[in-house]
Amino acid sequence: MKVILYNGDMNILLGLTLVIFCFIGVLCAYRFFGKSGVFAWIAIATILANIQVTKTIEIFGITATLGNVLYGSIFLATDILNEYYGKKVANRSVFLGFGSSLVMIVTMQLAIQFIPAASDQATGALIAIFNPAIRIVGASLVAYLVSQLLDVKIFQVIKNKWPSNKYLWLRNNGGTLISQLVDTAIFVSIAFIGVYDTGTLIEIYLTTYVFKAIIALLDTPFIYLSKKIHPTE
Repeated sequence: MKVILYNGDMNILLGLTLVIFCFIGVLCAYRFFGKSGVFAWIAIATILANIQVTKTIEIFGITATLGNVLYGSIFLATDILNEYYGKKVANRSVFLGFGSSLVMIVTMQLAIQFIPAASDQATGALIAIFNPAIRIVGASLVAYLVSQLLDVKIFQVIKNKWPSNKYLWLRNNGGTLISQLVDTAIFVSIAFIGVYDTGTLIEIYLTTYVFKAIIALLDTPFIYLSKKIHPTE
């Protein structure tokens, strides 16, 4: 019997594959490289998420941007650092991710200003990917920094009140779901107010947050799996 996957079905399958790959990737980084590995994952994920966001897809009948899965994996990574190394280390990782994005943006903006050789075939593609509107870039950076620092803070507040492993799901999801709400509000407001009407803004906000919330909930089993890992520092 031949199974035919339509575009929406294929995107759902690819999406689930990407979720599993990214969350397992965070755990592998933690297992084999400890704190340094998680730091590296955050730096890589912030850069790749900003590249993937330039591509739009159709999934579950609506249009969405890529990058949400990789971006969601950063919240899992900072939660792992917060759980095992504390708030100070988790905050350092947030600034590392912010710095990584900033370096990528500045260096690639400079790169595309170079006059290409006659034989060059890459400049057009690089401009399309790395030359977004400054408003979008600013919205992304501000939303990332505020939401990630908020996630670290909420995680620690919940952990201080309920430190038992029984409430690991609460500090993991509580921090991420609230901070992703703030992240979406900041990004949509800075990037799109004045560009779209109120109804469209609300639709963008709701659909974006629903995707982020689903990804946040899916990382819960993985933070419990991290309890069984003995990292190599």
